[in-house]
Amino acid sequence: MSSAILERAPIGATGFGTSSFGAPAPSTPGTGNWCVVPRCTIKVEKCQGGLKLKCSCDDEVSCGTLQNLCKMLADGMCSCCCTLNGISICQCNLACGICTCESTKDGVCVTCKSGDKACCEIIQACGDCLSQCLHSGCCCYVSFHNTPVCCGSC
Repeated sequence: MSSAILERAPIGATGFGTSSFGAPAPSTPGTGNWCVVPRCTIKVEKCQGGLKLKCSCDDEVSCGTLQNLCKMLADGMCSCCCTLNGISICQCNLACGICTCESTKDGVCVTCKSGDKACCEIIQACGDCLSQCLHSGCCCYVSFHNTPVCCGSC
């Protein structure tokens, strides 16, 4: 598998930028806090009731990996974390809407919507923030249930 299509993403029980205090017990084996996720191009679009995140991959392997990760983890809590030079700039938890994921020919389309007007406005404001971060050069990690499924830029 080509390393050009994959990116290391930090993982943790509570999301990005978290650390645990204290050392593991001597008998507890150490665990890594990184996983490998497909690299993609991410576009953020407003839609009626919320937003759409369109994640597209350049090759078959990364596209298949992305689609399989989403198939296993999607349809639940979706969040996005934008980083610049490894520093978390923005984190949006799209918890006030219902997020679904569908496969496309070159990736996935994540749709987060709410029937509540205020929640819709929050979701779309998160989309505006994500879009600005992407256009400013940030890397965006899309996660389901705090597990990254892809990372990308615009």
